[in-house]
Amino acid sequence: MSKNEGIKPVAQNKKAYHDYFILEKYEAGIELFGTEVKSVRAGKINLKDSWCHVRNGEIFAMGMHISPYEQGNIFNRDPMREKKLLMHKKEIKQLYAKIKQEGLTVIPLTVYFKNGRAKLEIGLCKGKKLYDKREAAAQKEAERKIERGMRQ
Repeated sequence: MSKNEGIKPVAQNKKAYHDYFILEKYEAGIELFGTEVKSVRAGKINLKDSWCHVRNGEIFAMGMHISPYEQGNIFNRDPMREKKLLMHKKEIKQLYAKIKQEGLTVIPLTVYFKNGRAKLEIGLCKGKKLYDKREAAAQKEAERKIERGMRQ
């Protein structure tokens, strides 16, 4: 069985790759309700300004917007509610220690379905300065020019 078999990407936080250096990546499950799962499957999720924090030994995703399901009526939940992430206690403690000691943050990167279950890829990140962003953009532009030159 290959590594990507059964994985269906739904949403990606492209802004996080622009604003942060991603040091480590982790996979976590998301605790969702039925109508939220249907909205996520439809791709109605926004990770743009979301972040994660640890509270009482549990990790939560904040600012993640899941649009209400159209046929959900009374079963729809608040789109901006905090979503509990499912990780091993040991992983959460390691993340918490790194966040507190090194001044890093945890940012949701990608939401996908793996064998029918909603998963969230989170990254341990360090913020970029303005000059780092400019440097990354210049490097990306140079790579595009090289690629265009090879095509011709």
